[in-house]
Amino acid sequence: MPNHLSNETSPYLLQHANNPVDWYPWGTEALNRASLEDKPILLSIGYSACHWCHVMEKESFEDDDIANIMNNNFINIKVDREERPDLDAIYMEAVQTLTGSGGWPMTVFLTPDCKPFYAGTYFPPSDRQGMPGFTRILESVSTAYRTNTSEIQRVTEQLKERMGQSGLVPKSADLLTEHTLNQAYANLASNFDYQNGGFGSAPKFPQPMTPEFLLRQYQRTGDNNTLEMINLTLEKMARGGMYDQIGGGFHRYSTDNYWLVPHFEKMLYDNALLSRLYLHAYQVTKRPLYRRITEEILDYVLREMTDTNGGFYSAQDADSEGVEGKFFVWTPEEISQILGDIDGPIFAGYFDISDRGNFEGANIPNIKIKASEFAIRTDTTLDRLVSIIHDGKSKVLAKRETRIHPLCDDKILTSWNGMMLKSFAEAGAILSRQDYLDAAISNAEFLLNNMKPDGRLLRTYRNGSSKLLGYLEDYAFLADGLLSLYESTFNLDWLSQTTQLVTDMIALFWDENLGGFYDTGLDHEELIIRPRDIFDNAQPCGGSIATELLLKLALMTGNEEYETIAGESMRPLHSLMTRAPGGTAQWLAALDFYLSLPKEIVIIGTEDDPRTIALLDTVFKTYLPNRVIMGSPAGRRLDHDTNQLIATLPLIKHRLYTVYQPTAFVCQNYVCQLPTTDPYDLERQLTT
Repeated sequence: MPNHLSNETSPYLLQHANNPVDWYPWGTEALNRASLEDKPILLSIGYSACHWCHVMEKESFEDDDIANIMNNNFINIKVDREERPDLDAIYMEAVQTLTGSGGWPMTVFLTPDCKPFYAGTYFPPSDRQGMPGFTRILESVSTAYRTNTSEIQRVTEQLKERMGQSGLVPKSADLLTEHTLNQAYANLASNFDYQNGGFGSAPKFPQPMTPEFLLRQYQRTGDNNTLEMINLTLEKMARGGMYDQIGGGFHRYSTDNYWLVPHFEKMLYDNALLSRLYLHAYQVTKRPLYRRITEEILDYVLREMTDTNGGFYSAQDADSEGVEGKFFVWTPEEISQILGDIDGPIFAGYFDISDRGNFEGANIPNIKIKASEFAIRTDTTLDRLVSIIHDGKSKVLAKRETRIHPLCDDKILTSWNGMMLKSFAEAGAILSRQDYLDAAISNAEFLLNNMKPDGRLLRTYRNGSSKLLGYLEDYAFLADGLLSLYESTFNLDWLSQTTQLVTDMIALFWDENLGGFYDTGLDHEELIIRPRDIFDNAQPCGGSIATELLLKLALMTGNEEYETIAGESMRPLHSLMTRAPGGTAQWLAALDFYLSLPKEIVIIGTEDDPRTIALLDTVFKTYLPNRVIMGSPAGRRLDHDTNQLIATLPLIKHRLYTVYQPTAFVCQNYVCQLPTTDPYDLERQLTT
């Protein structure tokens, strides 16, 4: 019989709707029942692509005896961390404080007023390898709650005093200087893996914001060692098994140092950030590998992660048919059956698919040597090898499509969609891919039409239903994506939508006394603390994205308040950026923008004029992380409303009536160069 999750929209919650556990979603019904019955709350937080979440469900939540203990002694609440990042952040801090580490599935025991007193992550159903069994935990916690009230009260009060402190950084008037950038870089370089790329040891996470900061550092200093770090990391990741060599897209992370064996789930935010990283690296180096990876990631998203209405899905599971990675691995025999006895062994050899296997008796495709070297080793011409690889990937992918697919979490999250919107917008402009721009436009229209039904941005959408108040990251990421879409299309509607979102973002999340952004809005439900995440972890935090966004808009609109807020956000964090650059890489990017002399680029000309296109191509092929781009058709052809909007934009308003052919204007540090109609002269202005 279904429990209280059966009317939810989250695929993760619906996976648990038929558990014998009497699960509730987080809400007043469950919390009121806990208070009325004076029962502790068992809060379980996970997400659909989490392998160990599935394991714990199968072992414990589908077990009738364990479910009876849970139902008799607790009010059981199940939360999708992707829908409720506020709850995840609050109670993850409790888990880390109590145990010294954290992860998912997250298991937290709360008093009826939602204060945590005991916590952990995965528990086996019975005692195993030094871990206490879940049954033992349930019985011990229940007994302690009934018989040891004073101790539980002591623990909860101590925890509440400590929780939330990491985000409460005192306001600061310190100067922001390049010293922070240089010290952060030195710290990162000391932790770099010069053999395999990336930072630290296994498990290896891609950390795309960190190589993005390195690209900026290389742009600022011209240090070749920095570029070598970038290239080594990106090449190793692109050739490893963490990258889906057959279908495109990156898996979550590598369990080893070599980027070979991944956790096989695929997350939308990883692929949004990584596609953009490879795109920017392509701008810098012009390496075809980086362009190919960018396009393969985005083509994968269009093929497998895009809703017919334009939204992007959240994730694909690690498991299929109950086995982690089964969908993605191969044997030599399977490859030969698809490609034949001549091409099959060549294809298998190139992708390290062998009889010995590299993963539980099967093979994760990866590339150990360059194609030119492999062609020599196998006495194959390079042209023939490239043909075998190209045609073979299409045929192997087609065969893979007949397998049972991993579960797709098809909920649409505003913040993650904003990230991917930005990636498609940038790639469309830089690579001259209209299909990517079309995808970005479709996504922007979907989000604005469905995630703001009453003006207030919402968090999640599925099957025609949008709900949950949007967080700081939803506002910041969507506004950032829309701004990139404006820069890629010069459609002023996107800029107008951006500024409206930013106005609302400041009103809802900015705290003048704190000098920073909270993650939840003023209209959010009251929780035991108001969370403020200042760390860039698997994805940038809302505050760091909001800060760079405000710096760009300050240049575009002339609104000095934006720059003031951005500066107040960064100043208290400069010491943290130096000490922990791996957790503040997006903040470092914002600081790099703040300390630079950003180029202000304006292009006036109709979008279908080849001369306008030539100027745009010159701008977009150039790696300029610290710049803003604005543009418009000539003013005489604009309607009244558009002209009124342009009148508020200082970079454009005085230039509309001064040109009679497509023209570019480049300014920097209050100084403008001569207007130019020549792409070669424009390139000179951009790079000097």
